[in-house]
Amino acid sequence: MIEVLAKLGRGPVFLAGEVLECVITFTNPLSASSTSASSEMLAWASAQIHCQFHASENRVALPPSDGSKHDVQAENETVFVPNRGERGQCILSTPPKILFCDLRLDPGESKSYSYCETLPIDGPPSFRGQSVKYVYKLTIGCQRVNSPIKLLRVPFRVLVLHGLKDYQFPQDEAVAPSNPFLEEEEGLKKDSHLADLATELLMVATSRRSLHLYNISNTRGKVGTFCIFKTVYKIGEDVIGTFNFSEGDIPCLQFSVSLQTEESIQEEFQRRRGQPVSFSTHARHQEACLHTAQSSFSLPIPLSSTPGFTTNIVSLKWRLHFEFVTSGESAGTCLVRGSQSEAVTWTGVEQVEVDTFSWDLPIKVLPTNPILASYVSQFSSTNSITI
Repeated sequence: MIEVLAKLGRGPVFLAGEVLECVITFTNPLSASSTSASSEMLAWASAQIHCQFHASENRVALPPSDGSKHDVQAENETVFVPNRGERGQCILSTPPKILFCDLRLDPGESKSYSYCETLPIDGPPSFRGQSVKYVYKLTIGCQRVNSPIKLLRVPFRVLVLHGLKDYQFPQDEAVAPSNPFLEEEEGLKKDSHLADLATELLMVATSRRSLHLYNISNTRGKVGTFCIFKTVYKIGEDVIGTFNFSEGDIPCLQFSVSLQTEESIQEEFQRRRGQPVSFSTHARHQEACLHTAQSSFSLPIPLSSTPGFTTNIVSLKWRLHFEFVTSGESAGTCLVRGSQSEAVTWTGVEQVEVDTFSWDLPIKVLPTNPILASYVSQFSSTNSITI
């Protein structure tokens, strides 16, 4: 028996273009019955990154694919097929790398190997939607002599930040701050610059603030104004907005704000013409606001959510969805005077004629630092199997 342990040292979330590093340890456990004849032998081990694409048959019409080659390989248990048994199509994969050949482990002995691979910068982000799914995995295959291949799959999450692909790293690094006491490899140095560049680009894009004012009106008149200071956010940030109903002509009884994603299939891949868009709500604020001059809301963008993106099959956009309930009468008719002689009291009417309307405000949601997103990831940094 051999235990195979794979560990992602930095966490299970990466930016496209970064280097994924995984330490894979093979151990022959020491037991009370172990003897010198208990040595174990592995013929080989290999590792490869791949992205699986799965689409809902009810919503997405994909062109037929020629999977005959993969089917033939999948029947052969001695061929390393990382996506064997996986649902959907493998739309992206890196070249397989051999970790070792002919490894012998004595009882209590272990060997560790480091696997490094640059994630394709032009791939899709990790996404689990109502119509499609993009799932990334590192698959490690190993085989005993004269035995079937065993696969260890390490799922991880990929965030895509547009603009990194076209960035040209400066040739002269003399002006860049560095530690003279550390010797960095060129690949690690570039990878570090990539993460720093992504953080800087995100900071610049999401720190710009300017006042955006919108008049809220219906067919009968003005209800109020809405104020928001930016429309570009990172996942993990809060979307904050304020309302001013004091200058409105029509009383607002209630409002709600929902933070939503809009998942739409490209027209050529739609199962039905005019297919409706799928919406998902990530946060919601609702408030009764009759006789309220000002109000506000704060909606958190979950770190586990997917930033907006577009592929040849699907598009994901973010928006704020507003719903307003207004009175069909003036504000004074929403209250009635009591019959007490000593004091005047006001109570709400039993029935109010209302109007409802909605409004959508598009916003842009970008990725965040992958280390921060790793803290709430559903994936584990450590995976293992026994063969």
